[in-house]
Amino acid sequence: MKLRSHKMLSNQLNPSDSQARPNTEEEATTKTDTDDDNQATLPRLMDGDSSTDGPRLRKTRQWAYLDMDVIKVVHVNLFLYSTCFSIQTGVLPYLTRSLNLDTVQFGYLQTTFYLVQLIGGPLYGRFADVHGSRIAMLLAFSSAALMYGILGAATSAFGVFLSRLPSLFLHAFHASQIVIVDVTEPSKRAAALGRMSLSYGLGRVIGPLIGGQVASRFSEQSSSFVACGGSLLSVLIILKFIPKNTKTSGAKDASGETKSSEGIFNISKITSILTKSPGAIFFIFFMMIAGAPSYLFEGMLSVITMETFKLTPDQTGFILSFSGVISMLVQGFGIGILTKRYSEAVILNGSIITLLISYSFLCFVSTTTHLIVVLVLITCGNGVIGTVLTSSLTKTVSVTDTGTMLGLGHASQSLVSTMSPTAGAYLLERFGLTSFGIVGVVVYLMLLFAPKK
Repeated sequence: MKLRSHKMLSNQLNPSDSQARPNTEEEATTKTDTDDDNQATLPRLMDGDSSTDGPRLRKTRQWAYLDMDVIKVVHVNLFLYSTCFSIQTGVLPYLTRSLNLDTVQFGYLQTTFYLVQLIGGPLYGRFADVHGSRIAMLLAFSSAALMYGILGAATSAFGVFLSRLPSLFLHAFHASQIVIVDVTEPSKRAAALGRMSLSYGLGRVIGPLIGGQVASRFSEQSSSFVACGGSLLSVLIILKFIPKNTKTSGAKDASGETKSSEGIFNISKITSILTKSPGAIFFIFFMMIAGAPSYLFEGMLSVITMETFKLTPDQTGFILSFSGVISMLVQGFGIGILTKRYSEAVILNGSIITLLISYSFLCFVSTTTHLIVVLVLITCGNGVIGTVLTSSLTKTVSVTDTGTMLGLGHASQSLVSTMSPTAGAYLLERFGLTSFGIVGVVVYLMLLFAPKK
């Protein structure tokens, strides 16, 4: 029996009760929790047994004094995060060059960033599971504001490297994924995660444009301060609109728990989640291998446009913005269409083939036009394969541990990213742009013929 049919039966037995609607989220939650059949139906709901109760759960995440859906707020904040991050990403190579950092040192800087992210990913995931999404999001956006502020004030290489340290908790996209997973049934999770790219991709479009214009009219440091201001705005939005814990107003696991009770620094718990979740290690390993060529190439993309194609900051910003539009369309709309028609295994193989073709073309890129065409193909392949693998990874654990599992997934990507900038800088210096294409061809040929679960 589903929640809707049970409510109809309850209304027939108690006509007077059906006339009164709860005025607050607390009253709605209390009424739901006192219903004996709800505990039996929730596990089936989390297994994707119901096609109509997903919107019902999302609607319970409205709170009376604002009447604002949490999902919409998450998308707004994700847009701001993407915009601010893209502002500083596009101008960072120019800022570091103005402070006399060469290409290899820029690679070290990127490696430092991803190393810090690697350490913080699993810890941040446990933090979100234990303390709730609101505090976790506050931590992420506060870290973003601090990082951009330090970068804007930097006057030497030391200041630039120092600005990377707050990225230990710079996991705003991770926090947004946790909320989406909390309120989405497994059968529709891939499409819901894909729709996050509508807001994230829009930020990727607007951010580089803003960063390029501000850098051209004022300075690279000014762009960082703009990103800092946008992150502080997100902090205010979280304080005003996000409830303490998205898990408490909706889904529970089979045991009725809404929070993980283990500590943040409980390494044995994190390890247990990874090793005892069926298929988790496979998906994480696959994500690491599949993401390696893209992290090598995209980590050096701004340097490639600056040194190989001699583009200005605003021209680089336009290219990054165009890439953001493609990503937004593919993940926002394409994923939903594909998952309705094909299995995730078929989609996964299709994205691998797309990436194999893309990196084959990258071996022969010689003009800016060629680069843009290849970038479109790579963006399409990455958008699909990343979303499908993330969706599959979250299905390996219960709802109380999704934050930790997502954190482990992000950490695995950060592990690859930690080595990618230094390796990418070395490849670019010694072998040129063609080397990135060769690496991609080798990796995706291996994945195409590798056995898959």
